[in-house]
Amino acid sequence: MGFAKRTIRDVDPSGKKVLVRVDFNVPLGPDARGGLAVADDTRIRAALPTITALLERGAALALCSHLGRPKGRDPKQSLAPVAARLGELLGRPVPLLADCVGPEVRAAIGRLKGGDAVLLENVRFHPEEERNDPAFAKDLAAGFGLYVNDAFGAAHRAHASTEGVARILPAYAGLLMERELAALGGLLTDPKKPFVAIVGGAKVSSKIDVLRSLVPKVDTLAVGGGMANTFLLATGHTVGTSLVEADRTGEAKRIITELESARKRILLPVDVLCAPSVDADGAQRAATHLADEVPDGTAIVDIGPRTVAMYRDVIREAKTVFWNGPVGVFEIDAFANGTRQVARFMANNPTATTVVGGGESVQAVTEAGLADKMTHVSTGGGASLELIEGKTLPGVEAIPDA
Repeated sequence: MGFAKRTIRDVDPSGKKVLVRVDFNVPLGPDARGGLAVADDTRIRAALPTITALLERGAALALCSHLGRPKGRDPKQSLAPVAARLGELLGRPVPLLADCVGPEVRAAIGRLKGGDAVLLENVRFHPEEERNDPAFAKDLAAGFGLYVNDAFGAAHRAHASTEGVARILPAYAGLLMERELAALGGLLTDPKKPFVAIVGGAKVSSKIDVLRSLVPKVDTLAVGGGMANTFLLATGHTVGTSLVEADRTGEAKRIITELESARKRILLPVDVLCAPSVDADGAQRAATHLADEVPDGTAIVDIGPRTVAMYRDVIREAKTVFWNGPVGVFEIDAFANGTRQVARFMANNPTATTVVGGGESVQAVTEAGLADKMTHVSTGGGASLELIEGKTLPGVEAIPDA
């Protein structure tokens, strides 16, 4: 897929002050000294190519990000741990400014020279950010000559730092944004066949638009996780005490009918792991059953070995694989086998284009140490899904075409 938006390759940033919107909304955890540290730096690493490219070309950078959903200023959601980790990754200190707007920030930006980089404090400490307030966007843009959006994970939000600023400053896409849009957009425009999509997660309702948009494109749609229970119910199976959306069986039936009438394949679990409870105690008493023999009083917690083998076979033959969402209750180790196997099967198909789209699938691939075996691992959860659904992302739309 050709890339339609202008990127940092299309501008000389030398000597310019550049506001770079990154997605450093990363999980934090306790550090050895009783403070907070970055628990997973995947999103920070993903932004390094853009940051490095701009610095090497003589730009002065102020990096802007949100973290969490603070209600006003909250020291627990400060970007201080992120600044520390970014400094380690870049091999140089990255000062954290006390705010993202205001006279002191403007003065600090004014002092920046080519090759300098600072991090602005959490942009969501200001409620005007999420309201896309024009005056706040103007304050954010003050003192900068260019704007670069590399925050794919926040591109589906029309906020001041993702959309508003792009209407004020000359706007360009970063290298991560370019890569995300090319990889995910390529699935929709020109996937190599056979194209297999594996969609898991808890609920059909949250992914119905994704499923609908994939139906005309895929050769095989594999449905796993809690949402598969709704499909099983729709095809006449009983699902015990499993998580299920009985009011969505009509939509599940429609998707099955559309795939079958187009002579495409839908893969539903043929055997499942069932447990009396979704916890460590239930894990001790879990057992595999055929999908049409789920015992009363038990819940489906993972796909079974026959289903795993079906996944293996379709992934092995595929030329394009898109995966979003775990196929079992992935948080509990005993129920994570199916999800881990999907990651392995994708990693073991070196000739396929393999794209992992957001959320817990990314976690599964990263924890298995297989992220670098995939063609593309998306940093955007909601943004990846909205792109696959065919929606326009405001943060992308605001960047002029090349």
